[in-house]
Amino acid sequence: LPWCLIAGEMWPLRLTCLLLFCVSRTYQQFPRSCASRDALLSKQCCPPWDGDGSACGASSGRGFCEFVEVTDQPDGLQYPFSGLDDREKWPLVFYNRTCQCAGNFMGFNCGECKFGYFGINCNERRESLRRNIFHMSRSERSRLVSYLNLAKQTMSRDYVVATGTYMEMGNGSNPMFTNVSVYDLFVWIHYYVSRSALLGGPGNVWTDVDFAHWAPAFLPWHRVYLLHWEHEIRKLTGDTSFTIPYWDWRDAQGCDVCTDDLMGDQSPQDPNLLSPGSVFSSWRILCSQAADYNSRGVLCDARDEGQLRRNPGNHNRNLVERLPTSAEVEFTLSLADYDTGAMDRSANMSFRNTLEGFGDPRTGLGNSARMNMHAALHVFMNGSMSSVQGSANDPIFLLHHAYVDSLYEQWLRRHTPLPSQYPASNAPVGHNSEYHMVPFIPLHRNREYFISSKDLGYEYTNLLSQRLSESMHPYVEELQNVWPWLLMTSFCGGILTVAIVAAVLTAKRRYRGLSWPLARCWKKPFSLPERQPLICSNEIAENSHRNYQTTM
Repeated sequence: LPWCLIAGEMWPLRLTCLLLFCVSRTYQQFPRSCASRDALLSKQCCPPWDGDGSACGASSGRGFCEFVEVTDQPDGLQYPFSGLDDREKWPLVFYNRTCQCAGNFMGFNCGECKFGYFGINCNERRESLRRNIFHMSRSERSRLVSYLNLAKQTMSRDYVVATGTYMEMGNGSNPMFTNVSVYDLFVWIHYYVSRSALLGGPGNVWTDVDFAHWAPAFLPWHRVYLLHWEHEIRKLTGDTSFTIPYWDWRDAQGCDVCTDDLMGDQSPQDPNLLSPGSVFSSWRILCSQAADYNSRGVLCDARDEGQLRRNPGNHNRNLVERLPTSAEVEFTLSLADYDTGAMDRSANMSFRNTLEGFGDPRTGLGNSARMNMHAALHVFMNGSMSSVQGSANDPIFLLHHAYVDSLYEQWLRRHTPLPSQYPASNAPVGHNSEYHMVPFIPLHRNREYFISSKDLGYEYTNLLSQRLSESMHPYVEELQNVWPWLLMTSFCGGILTVAIVAAVLTAKRRYRGLSWPLARCWKKPFSLPERQPLICSNEIAENSHRNYQTTM
Protein backbone atom coordinates (compact mmCIF):
# COMPACT_ATOMS: atom_id res chain seq x y z
CA LEU A 1 0.00 0.00 0.00
CA PRO A 2 2.17 2.90 -1.24
CA TRP A 3 -0.04 5.54 0.32
CA CYS A 4 0.81 4.18 3.77
CA LEU A 5 4.53 4.71 3.31
CA ILE A 6 4.17 8.40 4.11
CA ALA A 7 3.45 7.40 7.68
CA GLY A 8 7.17 6.68 8.08
CA GLU A 9 7.91 4.93 11.33
CA MET A 10 4.55 5.84 12.88
CA TRP A 11 3.24 2.27 13.02
CA PRO A 12 -0.16 3.24 14.53
CA LEU A 13 -0.86 5.37 11.43
CA ARG A 14 0.24 2.51 9.19
CA LEU A 15 -2.10 0.16 11.02
CA THR A 16 -4.93 2.68 10.55
CA CYS A 17 -4.19 2.78 6.84
CA LEU A 18 -4.43 -1.01 6.60
CA LEU A 19 -7.73 -1.05 8.47
CA LEU A 20 -9.14 1.69 6.24
CA PHE A 21 -8.12 -0.29 3.18
CA CYS A 22 -9.90 -3.37 4.44
CA VAL A 23 -13.06 -1.41 5.21
CA SER A 24 -13.08 0.24 1.80
CA ARG A 25 -12.86 -3.14 0.10
CA THR A 26 -15.91 -4.58 1.82
CA TYR A 27 -18.31 -1.62 1.80
CA GLN A 28 -20.42 -1.41 -1.36
CA GLN A 29 -23.05 0.97 -2.72
CA PHE A 30 -25.22 1.16 -5.84
CA PRO A 31 -24.76 4.47 -7.73
CA ARG A 32 -22.97 2.98 -10.72
CA SER A 33 -26.29 1.76 -12.02
CA CYS A 34 -26.92 5.30 -13.33
CA ALA A 35 -24.08 4.79 -15.83
CA SER A 36 -25.76 1.70 -17.35
CA ARG A 37 -27.40 1.48 -20.76
CA ASP A 38 -30.83 0.94 -19.19
CA ALA A 39 -30.51 4.01 -16.96
CA LEU A 40 -29.37 6.22 -19.83
CA LEU A 41 -32.10 5.04 -22.21
CA SER A 42 -34.80 5.42 -19.56
CA LYS A 43 -33.25 8.74 -18.46
CA GLN A 44 -33.75 7.71 -14.85
CA CYS A 45 -31.18 7.89 -12.04
CA CYS A 46 -33.00 6.58 -8.97
CA PRO A 47 -30.73 3.92 -7.41
CA PRO A 48 -32.02 1.87 -4.46
CA TRP A 49 -30.98 2.71 -0.94
CA ASP A 50 -29.32 -0.37 0.55
CA GLY A 51 -31.10 0.27 3.86
CA ASP A 52 -34.43 -0.98 2.51
CA GLY A 53 -33.75 -1.88 -1.13
CA SER A 54 -36.26 0.64 -2.50
CA ALA A 55 -35.47 3.34 -5.05
CA CYS A 56 -34.34 6.50 -3.23
CA GLY A 57 -35.26 4.83 0.11
CA ALA A 58 -38.92 5.50 -0.63
CA SER A 59 -40.11 2.67 1.63
CA SER A 60 -38.46 4.42 4.56
CA GLY A 61 -39.65 7.87 3.58
CA ARG A 62 -36.13 9.09 2.73
CA GLY A 63 -36.99 10.28 -0.78
CA PHE A 64 -38.78 9.62 -4.03
CA CYS A 65 -37.95 9.22 -7.72
CA GLU A 66 -39.41 12.32 -9.37
CA PHE A 67 -39.17 14.35 -12.56
CA VAL A 68 -36.49 17.04 -12.57
CA GLU A 69 -37.76 20.61 -12.81
CA VAL A 70 -35.48 23.11 -14.54
CA THR A 71 -35.65 26.89 -14.74
CA ASP A 72 -37.00 28.60 -17.84
CA GLN A 73 -35.52 32.00 -16.96
CA PRO A 74 -33.45 33.52 -19.80
CA ASP A 75 -29.66 33.29 -19.75
CA GLY A 76 -27.22 36.02 -20.66
CA LEU A 77 -25.96 36.53 -24.20
CA GLN A 78 -22.44 35.15 -23.62
CA TYR A 79 -23.47 31.69 -24.91
CA PRO A 80 -25.60 32.04 -28.08
CA PHE A 81 -26.51 28.35 -28.49
CA SER A 82 -29.21 25.99 -27.27
CA GLY A 83 -29.34 22.21 -27.21
CA LEU A 84 -25.71 21.67 -28.25
CA ASP A 85 -24.00 21.08 -24.89
CA ASP A 86 -24.74 18.19 -22.52
CA ARG A 87 -24.53 20.58 -19.55
CA GLU A 88 -27.37 22.84 -20.65
CA LYS A 89 -30.38 22.57 -18.32
CA TRP A 90 -28.49 20.02 -16.26
CA PRO A 91 -29.14 17.08 -15.92
CA LEU A 92 -31.89 16.70 -18.56
CA VAL A 93 -29.64 15.48 -21.38
CA PHE A 94 -28.76 12.43 -19.29
CA TYR A 95 -31.64 12.06 -16.80
CA ASN A 96 -35.08 13.57 -16.38
CA ARG A 97 -35.91 11.62 -13.20
CA THR A 98 -33.66 11.59 -10.11
CA CYS A 99 -33.99 11.03 -6.37
CA GLN A 100 -35.44 14.01 -4.54
CA CYS A 101 -34.82 13.54 -0.85
CA ALA A 102 -36.96 14.46 2.16
CA GLY A 103 -35.99 16.02 5.48
CA ASN A 104 -32.27 15.93 6.25
CA PHE A 105 -31.50 13.16 3.76
CA MET A 106 -29.29 13.70 0.72
CA GLY A 107 -27.45 11.75 -1.96
CA PHE A 108 -28.16 10.21 -5.35
CA ASN A 109 -30.14 7.49 -3.51
CA CYS A 110 -31.06 9.54 -0.40
CA GLY A 111 -28.78 7.29 1.59
CA GLU A 112 -26.70 10.08 3.12
CA CYS A 113 -27.22 13.16 5.25
CA LYS A 114 -27.42 16.81 4.27
CA PHE A 115 -24.35 18.87 4.98
CA GLY A 116 -24.14 19.50 8.72
CA TYR A 117 -26.21 16.46 9.75
CA PHE A 118 -25.02 13.08 10.98
CA GLY A 119 -26.33 9.82 12.39
CA ILE A 120 -28.36 6.91 11.03
CA ASN A 121 -31.47 9.03 10.80
CA CYS A 122 -29.60 12.26 9.93
CA ASN A 123 -31.00 14.01 13.00
CA GLU A 124 -27.70 14.88 14.73
CA ARG A 125 -26.69 18.46 14.05
CA ARG A 126 -22.93 19.17 14.25
CA GLU A 127 -20.77 22.11 13.27
CA SER A 128 -17.41 21.32 11.71
CA LEU A 129 -14.44 23.68 11.93
CA ARG A 130 -12.15 24.55 9.04
CA ARG A 131 -8.79 25.65 10.38
CA ASN A 132 -5.72 27.57 9.28
CA ILE A 133 -3.26 24.95 8.04
CA PHE A 134 -0.43 26.64 9.97
CA HIS A 135 -2.36 26.19 13.21
CA MET A 136 -2.40 22.42 12.75
CA SER A 137 -0.03 20.16 14.63
CA ARG A 138 2.50 17.93 12.93
CA SER A 139 0.34 14.86 13.40
CA GLU A 140 -2.68 16.69 11.96
CA ARG A 141 -0.68 17.78 8.91
CA SER A 142 0.55 14.22 8.44
CA ARG A 143 -3.02 12.95 8.65
CA LEU A 144 -4.14 15.48 6.02
CA VAL A 145 -1.42 14.36 3.59
CA SER A 146 -2.28 10.72 4.32
CA TYR A 147 -5.95 11.28 3.56
CA LEU A 148 -5.24 13.10 0.30
CA ASN A 149 -2.88 10.36 -0.84
CA LEU A 150 -5.37 7.68 0.18
CA ALA A 151 -8.01 9.42 -1.94
CA LYS A 152 -5.57 9.55 -4.87
CA GLN A 153 -4.87 5.81 -4.64
CA THR A 154 -8.42 4.54 -3.98
CA MET A 155 -10.90 3.97 -6.78
CA SER A 156 -14.22 5.77 -6.27
CA ARG A 157 -16.87 3.31 -5.15
CA ASP A 158 -19.71 5.67 -5.96
CA TYR A 159 -18.95 7.34 -9.28
CA VAL A 160 -17.54 6.85 -12.74
CA VAL A 161 -16.77 9.70 -15.17
CA ALA A 162 -17.93 10.28 -18.73
CA THR A 163 -15.34 10.01 -21.51
CA GLY A 164 -17.73 10.92 -24.33
CA THR A 165 -20.66 13.19 -25.03
CA TYR A 166 -24.22 11.89 -24.94
CA MET A 167 -24.26 11.93 -28.74
CA GLU A 168 -21.02 9.93 -28.87
CA MET A 169 -22.71 7.43 -26.56
CA GLY A 170 -25.37 6.87 -29.19
CA ASN A 171 -27.86 8.85 -27.10
CA GLY A 172 -27.30 6.42 -24.25
CA SER A 173 -27.18 3.11 -26.10
CA ASN A 174 -23.38 2.87 -25.84
CA PRO A 175 -22.23 4.13 -22.41
CA MET A 176 -18.75 5.67 -22.32
CA PHE A 177 -17.54 5.87 -18.72
CA THR A 178 -14.36 4.98 -16.86
CA ASN A 179 -13.22 4.45 -13.28
CA VAL A 180 -11.17 7.07 -11.44
CA SER A 181 -9.86 7.53 -7.92
CA VAL A 182 -11.75 9.53 -5.32
CA TYR A 183 -9.31 12.42 -5.76
CA ASP A 184 -9.35 12.27 -9.57
CA LEU A 185 -13.14 12.25 -9.55
CA PHE A 186 -12.99 15.83 -8.28
CA VAL A 187 -10.30 16.73 -10.81
CA TRP A 188 -12.66 15.54 -13.54
CA ILE A 189 -15.65 17.40 -12.03
CA HIS A 190 -13.70 20.67 -12.12
CA TYR A 191 -12.57 19.96 -15.68
CA TYR A 192 -16.04 19.03 -16.90
CA VAL A 193 -17.80 22.08 -15.48
CA SER A 194 -15.27 24.49 -17.01
CA ARG A 195 -14.49 22.81 -20.38
CA SER A 196 -15.26 24.42 -23.72
CA ALA A 197 -18.53 23.63 -25.47
CA LEU A 198 -18.06 21.05 -28.22
CA LEU A 199 -20.02 22.18 -31.28
CA GLY A 200 -19.07 19.22 -33.48
CA GLY A 201 -15.79 18.24 -35.15
CA PRO A 202 -12.12 19.10 -34.53
CA GLY A 203 -11.49 22.67 -33.43
CA ASN A 204 -15.16 23.55 -33.50
CA VAL A 205 -15.61 24.72 -29.92
CA TRP A 206 -17.01 27.69 -27.99
CA THR A 207 -14.53 28.79 -25.35
CA ASP A 208 -16.51 31.62 -23.75
CA VAL A 209 -18.57 29.33 -21.52
CA ASP A 210 -18.06 28.02 -18.01
CA PHE A 211 -20.73 26.67 -15.70
CA ALA A 212 -18.76 27.43 -12.51
CA HIS A 213 -16.50 30.42 -13.29
CA TRP A 214 -16.63 34.00 -14.59
CA ALA A 215 -20.18 34.54 -13.28
CA PRO A 216 -22.36 34.50 -10.12
CA ALA A 217 -22.24 30.74 -9.45
CA PHE A 218 -18.46 30.83 -8.95
CA LEU A 219 -18.69 31.04 -5.16
CA PRO A 220 -21.75 28.81 -4.50
CA TRP A 221 -20.48 26.13 -6.92
CA HIS A 222 -17.04 25.90 -5.29
CA ARG A 223 -18.71 25.84 -1.87
CA VAL A 224 -20.64 22.71 -2.86
CA TYR A 225 -17.50 21.26 -4.46
CA LEU A 226 -15.54 21.53 -1.19
CA LEU A 227 -18.44 20.17 0.85
CA HIS A 228 -18.66 17.07 -1.34
CA TRP A 229 -14.87 16.75 -1.14
CA GLU A 230 -15.00 16.66 2.66
CA HIS A 231 -17.93 14.26 2.53
CA GLU A 232 -16.07 11.77 0.32
CA ILE A 233 -12.94 11.91 2.49
CA ARG A 234 -15.04 11.25 5.58
CA LYS A 235 -16.67 8.23 3.93
CA LEU A 236 -13.31 6.92 2.75
CA THR A 237 -11.49 7.27 6.08
CA GLY A 238 -14.30 6.95 8.60
CA ASP A 239 -13.09 10.24 10.12
CA THR A 240 -16.31 12.27 10.40
CA SER A 241 -14.40 15.19 11.93
CA PHE A 242 -12.26 15.76 8.83
CA THR A 243 -12.36 19.25 7.33
CA ILE A 244 -10.36 20.92 4.59
CA PRO A 245 -7.91 23.46 6.08
CA TYR A 246 -7.36 26.85 4.50
CA TRP A 247 -4.24 28.78 3.50
CA ASP A 248 -4.45 32.48 4.33
CA TRP A 249 -2.27 33.81 1.48
CA ARG A 250 -2.68 37.52 2.23
CA ASP A 251 0.66 39.35 1.95
CA ALA A 252 2.56 36.07 1.37
CA GLN A 253 5.92 36.55 -0.34
CA GLY A 254 5.99 33.02 -1.69
CA CYS A 255 4.35 29.62 -1.45
CA ASP A 256 4.29 29.14 2.33
CA VAL A 257 2.61 25.72 2.02
CA CYS A 258 5.20 24.40 -0.46
CA THR A 259 7.15 22.31 2.04
CA ASP A 260 7.60 18.56 2.04
CA ASP A 261 5.53 18.10 5.20
CA LEU A 262 2.65 19.93 3.51
CA MET A 263 2.03 20.33 -0.24
CA GLY A 264 5.55 19.62 -1.46
CA ASP A 265 8.74 21.61 -2.00
CA GLN A 266 10.43 22.17 -5.38
CA SER A 267 12.61 19.44 -6.82
CA PRO A 268 16.33 20.36 -6.73
CA GLN A 269 16.76 18.61 -10.10
CA ASP A 270 13.82 20.28 -11.89
CA PRO A 271 12.13 23.39 -10.41
CA ASN A 272 8.97 22.60 -12.38
CA LEU A 273 8.45 19.37 -10.43
CA LEU A 274 7.98 18.54 -6.76
CA SER A 275 10.65 17.39 -4.33
CA PRO A 276 11.15 13.61 -4.05
CA GLY A 277 10.68 14.12 -0.31
CA SER A 278 7.00 14.86 -0.88
CA VAL A 279 4.44 12.13 -1.48
CA PHE A 280 2.84 14.40 -4.10
CA SER A 281 5.95 14.10 -6.32
CA SER A 282 4.67 10.70 -7.49
CA TRP A 283 1.17 11.97 -8.37
CA ARG A 284 0.00 11.73 -11.97
CA ILE A 285 -2.40 14.27 -13.43
CA LEU A 286 -5.36 14.17 -15.84
CA CYS A 287 -7.68 16.50 -17.77
CA SER A 288 -5.04 19.24 -17.99
CA GLN A 289 -4.61 19.63 -21.78
CA ALA A 290 -7.52 21.87 -22.75
CA ALA A 291 -5.94 23.08 -26.01
CA ASP A 292 -5.43 19.50 -27.20
CA TYR A 293 -9.02 18.48 -26.42
CA ASN A 294 -10.33 21.55 -28.25
CA SER A 295 -8.21 20.93 -31.33
CA ARG A 296 -9.51 17.36 -31.52
CA GLY A 297 -13.05 18.28 -30.46
CA VAL A 298 -13.15 15.63 -27.73
CA LEU A 299 -13.61 15.26 -23.96
CA CYS A 300 -10.85 14.42 -21.54
CA ASP A 301 -10.74 10.63 -21.30
CA ALA A 302 -9.06 10.60 -17.85
CA ARG A 303 -5.76 9.21 -19.13
CA ASP A 304 -2.42 9.77 -17.42
CA GLU A 305 -0.93 13.10 -18.54
CA GLY A 306 2.34 13.08 -16.62
CA GLN A 307 3.59 14.40 -13.30
CA LEU A 308 2.09 17.13 -11.16
CA ARG A 309 3.83 20.39 -12.06
CA ARG A 310 4.43 23.58 -10.07
CA ASN A 311 6.99 26.39 -10.09
CA PRO A 312 5.63 29.08 -7.74
CA GLY A 313 6.73 32.65 -8.35
CA ASN A 314 8.25 32.05 -11.79
CA HIS A 315 5.07 33.08 -13.56
CA ASN A 316 4.18 35.71 -16.16
CA ARG A 317 4.53 39.02 -14.31
CA ASN A 318 2.44 40.77 -16.93
CA LEU A 319 -0.54 38.68 -15.77
CA VAL A 320 0.06 38.73 -12.03
CA GLU A 321 2.26 41.21 -10.17
CA ARG A 322 2.24 39.47 -6.76
CA LEU A 323 0.00 37.65 -4.34
CA PRO A 324 -2.97 39.62 -2.94
CA THR A 325 -2.49 41.99 -0.02
CA SER A 326 -4.58 42.49 3.11
CA ALA A 327 -5.66 45.91 1.79
CA GLU A 328 -6.93 44.35 -1.45
CA VAL A 329 -8.85 41.72 0.47
CA GLU A 330 -10.44 44.39 2.65
CA PHE A 331 -11.43 46.48 -0.38
CA THR A 332 -13.00 43.42 -1.99
CA LEU A 333 -15.00 42.64 1.15
CA SER A 334 -16.22 46.24 1.29
CA LEU A 335 -18.08 45.95 -2.03
CA ALA A 336 -21.78 45.80 -1.22
CA ASP A 337 -23.12 44.33 -4.48
CA TYR A 338 -22.70 40.61 -5.03
CA ASP A 339 -22.69 40.97 -8.83
CA THR A 340 -23.43 43.72 -11.35
CA GLY A 341 -23.98 44.48 -15.02
CA ALA A 342 -23.62 41.53 -17.38
CA MET A 343 -22.45 39.46 -14.37
CA ASP A 344 -19.35 38.23 -16.16
CA ARG A 345 -15.69 39.30 -16.21
CA SER A 346 -16.70 42.85 -17.16
CA ALA A 347 -18.73 43.46 -13.97
CA ASN A 348 -17.78 46.69 -12.15
CA MET A 349 -17.86 47.08 -8.35
CA SER A 350 -18.89 43.42 -8.13
CA PHE A 351 -17.79 41.49 -5.05
CA ARG A 352 -17.92 38.19 -6.95
CA ASN A 353 -15.94 39.44 -9.96
CA THR A 354 -13.34 41.19 -7.81
CA LEU A 355 -12.84 38.18 -5.55
CA GLU A 356 -12.67 35.85 -8.53
CA GLY A 357 -9.86 38.01 -9.88
CA PHE A 358 -11.17 39.80 -12.98
CA GLY A 359 -12.06 43.01 -11.15
CA ASP A 360 -9.33 45.32 -9.90
CA PRO A 361 -9.12 45.06 -6.06
CA ARG A 362 -8.07 48.72 -5.83
CA THR A 363 -10.74 50.28 -8.04
CA GLY A 364 -13.42 47.59 -8.44
CA LEU A 365 -13.43 47.96 -12.23
CA GLY A 366 -13.96 44.82 -14.29
CA ASN A 367 -11.93 43.38 -17.17
CA SER A 368 -8.74 44.11 -15.27
CA ALA A 369 -5.56 43.99 -17.36
CA ARG A 370 -4.00 41.84 -14.66
CA MET A 371 -5.45 38.92 -12.74
CA ASN A 372 -5.92 39.49 -9.04
CA MET A 373 -7.23 37.85 -5.87
CA HIS A 374 -8.36 34.22 -6.49
CA ALA A 375 -7.02 34.07 -10.07
CA ALA A 376 -3.67 35.56 -9.04
CA LEU A 377 -2.80 32.58 -6.89
CA HIS A 378 -3.58 30.13 -9.69
CA VAL A 379 -1.24 31.99 -12.06
CA PHE A 380 1.41 32.41 -9.34
CA MET A 381 1.69 28.61 -8.94
CA ASN A 382 2.86 28.39 -12.57
CA GLY A 383 2.07 24.74 -13.28
CA SER A 384 -0.93 22.45 -13.02
CA MET A 385 -2.75 25.09 -10.94
CA SER A 386 -2.51 27.70 -13.71
CA SER A 387 -4.86 25.78 -16.02
CA VAL A 388 -8.51 26.38 -15.11
CA GLN A 389 -9.64 22.95 -16.23
CA GLY A 390 -6.75 21.01 -14.69
CA SER A 391 -6.10 23.14 -11.60
CA ALA A 392 -7.63 20.68 -9.12
CA ASN A 393 -4.79 18.23 -9.86
CA ASP A 394 -2.69 20.22 -7.37
CA PRO A 395 -3.78 19.67 -3.74
CA ILE A 396 -3.00 23.34 -3.05
CA PHE A 397 -6.28 23.95 -4.89
CA LEU A 398 -8.22 22.75 -1.84
CA LEU A 399 -6.37 24.99 0.65
CA HIS A 400 -6.70 27.96 -1.70
CA HIS A 401 -10.42 27.57 -2.33
CA ALA A 402 -11.15 26.96 1.35
CA TYR A 403 -9.72 30.42 2.01
CA VAL A 404 -11.68 31.92 -0.90
CA ASP A 405 -14.80 30.34 0.59
CA SER A 406 -13.96 31.89 3.97
CA LEU A 407 -13.86 35.32 2.29
CA TYR A 408 -17.21 34.59 0.68
CA GLU A 409 -18.53 33.70 4.13
CA GLN A 410 -17.08 36.87 5.63
CA TRP A 411 -18.83 38.95 2.95
CA LEU A 412 -22.16 37.20 3.57
CA ARG A 413 -21.96 37.97 7.29
CA ARG A 414 -20.87 41.56 6.80
CA HIS A 415 -23.52 42.51 4.22
CA THR A 416 -26.33 40.00 5.05
CA PRO A 417 -27.68 40.10 1.47
CA LEU A 418 -31.28 39.26 0.67
CA PRO A 419 -31.78 36.07 -1.37
CA SER A 420 -32.95 38.30 -4.21
CA GLN A 421 -29.41 39.67 -4.58
CA TYR A 422 -28.51 36.44 -6.30
CA PRO A 423 -29.69 36.84 -9.94
CA ALA A 424 -32.68 34.79 -11.06
CA SER A 425 -32.19 35.55 -14.77
CA ASN A 426 -29.86 36.94 -17.44
CA ALA A 427 -26.70 35.55 -15.84
CA PRO A 428 -24.37 33.53 -18.11
CA VAL A 429 -25.65 30.03 -18.89
CA GLY A 430 -25.68 27.82 -15.80
CA HIS A 431 -25.49 30.69 -13.32
CA ASN A 432 -29.12 31.73 -12.73
CA SER A 433 -30.36 31.09 -9.19
CA GLU A 434 -32.58 28.12 -10.07
CA TYR A 435 -30.03 26.36 -12.25
CA HIS A 436 -28.82 22.95 -11.07
CA MET A 437 -25.06 22.89 -10.57
CA VAL A 438 -23.11 20.96 -13.23
CA PRO A 439 -22.31 18.05 -12.98
CA PHE A 440 -23.50 17.16 -9.47
CA ILE A 441 -25.89 14.32 -8.75
CA PRO A 442 -27.50 14.73 -6.23
CA LEU A 443 -28.82 18.01 -7.58
CA HIS A 444 -28.05 21.40 -6.02
CA ARG A 445 -29.43 24.77 -7.10
CA ASN A 446 -27.16 27.83 -7.09
CA ARG A 447 -29.42 29.84 -4.77
CA GLU A 448 -29.33 27.12 -2.10
CA TYR A 449 -25.71 28.01 -1.30
CA PHE A 450 -26.09 31.77 -1.18
CA ILE A 451 -26.34 31.32 2.59
CA SER A 452 -24.06 31.25 5.62
CA SER A 453 -21.73 28.32 6.15
CA LYS A 454 -23.23 27.95 9.62
CA ASP A 455 -26.48 26.89 7.94
CA LEU A 456 -24.49 24.21 6.15
CA GLY A 457 -22.79 22.92 9.27
CA TYR A 458 -19.33 24.42 9.19
CA GLU A 459 -17.38 27.41 10.50
CA TYR A 460 -13.95 29.00 9.95
CA THR A 461 -11.53 29.64 12.80
CA ASN A 462 -10.54 33.02 11.34
CA LEU A 463 -14.14 34.11 11.83
CA LEU A 464 -14.28 33.00 15.45
CA SER A 465 -13.37 35.11 18.48
CA GLN A 466 -11.34 32.26 20.02
CA ARG A 467 -8.34 32.78 17.78
CA LEU A 468 -5.81 32.47 20.58
CA SER A 469 -6.89 28.98 21.60
CA GLU A 470 -6.79 27.91 17.96
CA SER A 471 -3.25 29.16 17.42
CA MET A 472 -2.08 27.53 20.67
CA HIS A 473 -3.38 24.08 19.74
CA PRO A 474 -0.20 22.68 18.12
CA TYR A 475 1.95 23.91 21.01
CA VAL A 476 -0.31 22.19 23.51
CA GLU A 477 0.10 18.94 21.61
CA GLU A 478 3.87 19.33 21.55
CA LEU A 479 3.80 20.00 25.29
CA GLN A 480 1.91 16.74 25.79
CA ASN A 481 4.75 14.92 24.02
CA VAL A 482 7.50 16.35 26.27
CA TRP A 483 5.75 16.53 29.64
CA PRO A 484 7.54 13.41 31.08
CA TRP A 485 10.89 15.09 30.47
CA LEU A 486 9.65 18.33 32.03
CA LEU A 487 8.47 16.39 35.08
CA MET A 488 11.83 14.67 35.47
CA THR A 489 13.65 17.98 35.07
CA SER A 490 11.43 19.58 37.73
CA PHE A 491 12.10 16.69 40.11
CA CYS A 492 15.86 16.94 39.67
CA GLY A 493 15.68 20.71 39.99
CA GLY A 494 13.79 20.34 43.27
CA ILE A 495 16.46 18.07 44.70
CA LEU A 496 19.17 20.49 43.62
CA THR A 497 17.28 23.42 45.18
CA VAL A 498 16.97 21.60 48.52
CA ALA A 499 20.69 20.83 48.48
CA ILE A 500 21.58 24.48 47.78
CA VAL A 501 19.28 25.75 50.54
CA ALA A 502 20.80 23.26 53.00
CA ALA A 503 24.28 24.39 52.05
CA VAL A 504 23.36 28.06 52.50
CA LEU A 505 21.83 27.44 55.93
CA THR A 506 24.93 25.54 57.01
CA ALA A 507 27.12 28.38 55.80
CA LYS A 508 25.06 30.93 57.71
CA ARG A 509 25.47 29.04 60.94
CA ARG A 510 29.19 29.12 60.51
CA TYR A 511 29.59 32.59 59.10
CA ARG A 512 31.80 33.80 61.93
CA GLY A 513 34.47 31.37 60.88
CA LEU A 514 34.43 32.51 57.22
CA SER A 515 36.96 34.92 55.75
CA TRP A 516 35.14 35.88 52.51
CA PRO A 517 33.91 39.52 52.30
CA LEU A 518 30.19 38.91 52.63
CA ALA A 519 30.55 37.25 56.02
CA ARG A 520 30.86 40.55 57.84
CA CYS A 521 27.56 41.69 56.28
CA TRP A 522 25.49 39.00 58.00
CA LYS A 523 24.33 40.13 61.43
CA LYS A 524 21.56 38.08 62.99
CA PRO A 525 20.40 35.30 60.69
CA PHE A 526 16.61 35.09 60.14
CA SER A 527 15.96 38.21 62.25
CA LEU A 528 12.81 39.93 60.98
CA PRO A 529 12.27 42.59 59.88
CA GLU A 530 15.53 42.93 58.01
CA ARG A 531 17.55 45.88 59.38
CA GLN A 532 20.74 45.59 57.33
CA PRO A 533 21.23 45.45 53.55
CA LEU A 534 22.32 42.06 52.14
CA ILE A 535 25.21 43.78 50.35
CA CYS A 536 26.95 46.30 52.52
CA SER A 537 30.11 46.87 50.50
CA ASN A 538 29.91 49.77 48.05
CA GLU A 539 32.61 48.11 45.95
CA ILE A 540 30.66 44.84 45.61
CA ALA A 541 27.48 46.73 44.73
CA GLU A 542 29.21 48.72 41.99
CA ASN A 543 30.82 45.60 40.46
CA SER A 544 27.44 43.81 40.42
CA HIS A 545 25.59 46.70 38.73
CA ARG A 546 27.83 46.57 35.66
CA ASN A 547 26.34 43.13 34.72
CA TYR A 548 22.86 44.56 33.91
CA GLN A 549 22.32 45.26 30.23
CA THR A 550 18.76 46.62 30.52
CA THR A 551 16.60 48.02 33.25
CA MET A 552 13.90 45.74 34.61
